[in-house]
Amino acid sequence: MTEQTLAAPIDDQQERQRGFTRYQSLLIALLAFTQFTIILDFIIMSPLGAILMPSLNITAAQFGVAVSAYAFSAGASGILAAGFADRFDRKRLLMFFYVGFTLGTLLCAAAQNYHVLLLGRIVTGLFGGVIGSIVLAIVTDLFPLHLRGRVMGFVQTAFAASQVLGIPAGLFLANHWNWHVCFVAIVVLSIAAIVVIAFAMEPVDAHLRLKQDKNPFRHLIATVGQPRYTLAFAVTTLLATGGYMLMPFSSAFTVNNIGIDIQHLPTIYLVSGLFSIVTGPLVGRASDAFGKYPTFVFGSVVSVIMVLIYTHLGHVSLATAILVNVLMFVGIFSRMIPSQALMSAIPDPSQRGSFSAVSASLQQLSGGLGSVLAAGIIAQEPDGSLLHFDRLGYIVVATSIVSLFAMYFVQKSVANRAGRRVV
Repeated sequence: MTEQTLAAPIDDQQERQRGFTRYQSLLIALLAFTQFTIILDFIIMSPLGAILMPSLNITAAQFGVAVSAYAFSAGASGILAAGFADRFDRKRLLMFFYVGFTLGTLLCAAAQNYHVLLLGRIVTGLFGGVIGSIVLAIVTDLFPLHLRGRVMGFVQTAFAASQVLGIPAGLFLANHWNWHVCFVAIVVLSIAAIVVIAFAMEPVDAHLRLKQDKNPFRHLIATVGQPRYTLAFAVTTLLATGGYMLMPFSSAFTVNNIGIDIQHLPTIYLVSGLFSIVTGPLVGRASDAFGKYPTFVFGSVVSVIMVLIYTHLGHVSLATAILVNVLMFVGIFSRMIPSQALMSAIPDPSQRGSFSAVSASLQQLSGGLGSVLAAGIIAQEPDGSLLHFDRLGYIVVATSIVSLFAMYFVQKSVANRAGRRVV
């Protein structure tokens, strides 16, 4: 059974109509909301950094470890889950890991000291880190390649929505009550999503009819050992390493180096998130219309320029800080969406789950390494300002340039298999 066969029901419907069916729209919204809670749980640690560090009396290095603990545990669970990822209905797999993620977040909400919080981040990472790969496998199973940019554009608006709705709301709750309430809110949202998945989502099990190795270990080895997957895994590693270096310390840098007081910090996330909600679907449409690699090139160029500007900012006005963040996120989305759509076309249908799980594992492990490396590079002055933040920018730019060239060969491989020049 080929990729085209797996995607045929939705593909045929798309040929007959311009929009998505009601169920397709529900499914995309549900997957986006699931991603919203997962991403929010991770990135809420960044803006809470300025509150968590003094509250728990921890250093910037300890905070970096707490952030990277999620990434490392998610990386480990991705490898462990890869061998089983194609042996179960993807809906059931999503339910299992989502419930575990919710329990881990509940542990974070109950944490009264650094060590319990660290344990909570590890548990959350073990389950939450695999969910993104399951979502990608579901999208790949149900939507043909020429529509995946559009679908991923909507799904990835979860990242922007977490900024618009989640981060400002989280900071509001933390400032008016305490940081524990932020995680309680995520638990409540996750429970609501679990109920909808259980009763509204149909099984995703067409891949179970494909011929595949029933031994999980051999299935994993076959995926990892596939030569044409190697470059894709390398690009995933590069993209994650750079991205995770800046994120954990962005709120501390914005408050202490750029000079934006913590009361106005939510405004930056709110405005840049609103722009990203609009940008995401547009980038998805552009990647389907003009090609995924050209869109990725555009995003890479914008990202390099804006990262260099951002990491060298001194004290600036709130309007300037917002403008820089907005443009930087435009670049990030213009890389993220087309790269994921391209990556989805690489694995064989019988290896989509394991390929996505290994990719997610590498992304989390390299991201965790990036966070630890960043914590070792930067230092904190007595007044709270961060030193050597510009060095992180140079590393991010270097990884972006290398990934730009590597992605060219990835899209060339995808285009050759699809029989097209540009993908």
